[in-house]
Amino acid sequence: MIGPLSFFSEVEDPRIDRTKAHDLQHIIAIALMAVICGCETWEEIEEFGEMAEEWLTKTLYLINGIPSHDTFNRVLSRIDPLQMEKSFLKWTQNVVQLTAGEVVAFDGKTIRGSTEKGKKPFVHMVSAWAGLHNMVLGQVKVDDKSNEITAIPQLLQLLVLKGCIVTIDAMGCQKEIAAAIIDKGADYVLALKGNQTGLHEQVKESFATFKSEAVSQTLDCDHGRIETRTCSVLTDFWMIENKNSWKNLNTLVRLDSVRIIKATGVEQRETRYYITSLLPDPKKIAHAVRSHWGIENSLHWCLDVGFSEDASQKSAGHAARNFSLLNRIALNLIKANPHKRLGIKSRRKKAGWDRNYLLKLLKDSRVIG
Repeated sequence: MIGPLSFFSEVEDPRIDRTKAHDLQHIIAIALMAVICGCETWEEIEEFGEMAEEWLTKTLYLINGIPSHDTFNRVLSRIDPLQMEKSFLKWTQNVVQLTAGEVVAFDGKTIRGSTEKGKKPFVHMVSAWAGLHNMVLGQVKVDDKSNEITAIPQLLQLLVLKGCIVTIDAMGCQKEIAAAIIDKGADYVLALKGNQTGLHEQVKESFATFKSEAVSQTLDCDHGRIETRTCSVLTDFWMIENKNSWKNLNTLVRLDSVRIIKATGVEQRETRYYITSLLPDPKKIAHAVRSHWGIENSLHWCLDVGFSEDASQKSAGHAARNFSLLNRIALNLIKANPHKRLGIKSRRKKAGWDRNYLLKLLKDSRVIG
């Protein structure tokens, strides 16, 4: 994997010349290494730099030593996050070659500690997740007075998605978003809920009225439960009003889940509905729906549990947004080097304890050459 730092060379330094005691690329590099090693505050990043200074000087020209925690805070709070995200996108597009039929999940996440009471709202980011590659492809911020409906098309336009299957939860079930996905040469699987009340009821009634044309069933016995998932598909749109306003709508989908908790025997049932541009292949559609949850389990859960992102209290300037990007870069690098026994948080600790392991992560990804 080609490391990300070479792609950040075009990020503009927000400081005036007389205050540039430390090179911007070195500040970003040390911050990223520190985050990989488990650091979550500006003070911890400074401490990491001081403890690793002798090692760092072998690859970085630190003429003025290690920046202070205030410097890390000031600089990363002021860097233009659009430039950071553009550089991140260039990196991921360079190292990830999406394949035909690959599922790319879009979903939003609020950074809970990013607000200042009475001064600014939470920072809410929409990310795209490639489950097969186990990587974040890109992210955009939801405007303060808007929602994911406006952010998703922005992220779609930035990505190369030809041949992929884009999955989005009910918030993104919009005609304009469906059309934007098709225009990118991809297919969509969109969840249906109350935000599309009429369509949701029409799809539900269609399955109650007509016999499913094909069905696929899977059985999962992991995580202390037995779960049967049945995916049924229809291509009869007789009950669907304004069907043609949904670009390339080909299939209606019902997914029935029956879950039995092994320890208690309690049975849980759930039925969900989707629309998709895919042809009526229930096995393929069920796989896409199942893959969508990877963005929750492999990205959002990892960021909260492995990186303590929700507990972070960075609210000044662009700090929360830029630090969230460092977290995602670090997560991509760590996931690119799997470990049989250790989870994300333990691998971060191992990188902090073991310079050889950190060097392996960095060299394998060519972060420092």
